[in-house]
Amino acid sequence: MSEEIEMALDVAREAMDKAIKHMESELTKVRAGKAHPAMLDSVKVDYYGSMTPLSQVANVNSTDARTLTVQAWEKSMLDVIATAIINANLGLNPMNNGESILINIPALTEDRRRDLTKRARGEGEGARVGIRNARKEANDFIKAAKNDGLSEDLAKDGESEVQTLTDQYIKKIDEILAAKEADIMTV
Repeated sequence: MSEEIEMALDVAREAMDKAIKHMESELTKVRAGKAHPAMLDSVKVDYYGSMTPLSQVANVNSTDARTLTVQAWEKSMLDVIATAIINANLGLNPMNNGESILINIPALTEDRRRDLTKRARGEGEGARVGIRNARKEANDFIKAAKNDGLSEDLAKDGESEVQTLTDQYIKKIDEILAAKEADIMTV
């Protein structure tokens, strides 16, 4: 296999890995009714004038399947953290007990589960688009190399390698989505 094709495959593989990683990080935000500290990853707190991720001003733990606890490093930050959680529009209701913040995760209704499944599928489709874009870029690179003197047989082999890689990543997305949908629909 030529150097150009290897390079195109490496670039495509890297872009496809990024698409999968992004999808996985977005899927952690789709809560399946179970308490998970990553649910609060998007929360930013006003920490002495600068917006700071919650994880940098407090510890977030799940004590059981339905409860998150947020232990602030400074007790004076408890009210600010509770306000930030409410303002993040996550549908969570934090309770400040003076020592830490407790968040009860409500059980999901059937309609809410369907909505979350649709959202997960939307994230999966976004990842598929990223993978198809990476395939297109790799194929364009191979076509440019073909115009610069790469043999037609090598170019066809390269394009089929890119398609094989694309199929593998699409299958991986489908597996991740199936697992997430099963998690969401489990009562």
